[in-house]
Amino acid sequence: METANSVGVAGMARTKLGIIGGSGIYEIDGLAGAAWTTVDSPWGTPSDAILTGTLDGVAMAFLPRHGRGHVHSPTTVPYRANIDALKRLGVTDVISVSACGSFREHMAPGDFVIVDQFIDRTFAREKSFFGIGCVAHVSIAHPTCPRLGDACETAARTVGIHVHRGGTYLAMEGPQFSTLAESKMYRESWGCDVIGMTNMPEAKLAREAELCYTSIAMITDYDSWHPDHGEVDVTEIVKVLTGNAEKGCALVAQLPGLLGPDRVPCPHECDRALEYAILTAPEQRDPALVAKLGAVAGRVL
Repeated sequence: METANSVGVAGMARTKLGIIGGSGIYEIDGLAGAAWTTVDSPWGTPSDAILTGTLDGVAMAFLPRHGRGHVHSPTTVPYRANIDALKRLGVTDVISVSACGSFREHMAPGDFVIVDQFIDRTFAREKSFFGIGCVAHVSIAHPTCPRLGDACETAARTVGIHVHRGGTYLAMEGPQFSTLAESKMYRESWGCDVIGMTNMPEAKLAREAELCYTSIAMITDYDSWHPDHGEVDVTEIVKVLTGNAEKGCALVAQLPGLLGPDRVPCPHECDRALEYAILTAPEQRDPALVAKLGAVAGRVL
């Protein structure tokens, strides 16, 4: 099966930018031809319909991670269905935007961090499209795409956002926030920079789907480690979240102009992650699973 994402991998393809919006970001302003599109996925029902359109000549697809009105908890977000749905729409590049807490004094509430590493502490989520009947192993040593990170950094600085390039994101299961002991351990022993609940397994699934992916973490608080701030205060988080959402939308609006409508193969090979990843012999593959993988892995299957 040839997906829209795979057409032209050897030459020039068209950019289609997928935005997964986190808390407080539920749509993109200024889209031409905007329409909410329902996408059927064999991996379940996505978080919501997907807002499609064009911005500055670049095709866009926006998916509210928690659903409009915030109906999904971090654990119940249908991560596989979301990534599969974006791939089915022909998305080539995914920007994740999400709220997070900070473990670093200099990474203050209101700042943005372009994440480049993750520690995954989630445990109640399906983390792969592959399994019995079709086994695959992809590398996530470098789980985000530097090319997209460059564009996000430039966009952030253009609109005046205080942005930090690089950081390790601790993905916790939630929905509760950290204990003080956990917060200190993640900060002091593990060397994490920010903490959130939604970027895993999202980043892993994007890599399996051969989608370039990067994460913009919008800081709302200092978690619970900071001696001058105490425990996480949801009221204060919501206040910062509102300002962050406005800045996040301004950043996203810059991306089409930076990435452009024409797309060459990713220099970091995110879009060829499955090239040698599938280990199950063709004659041993489960036809039902292979059918479900049509969009995600159609290029190699």
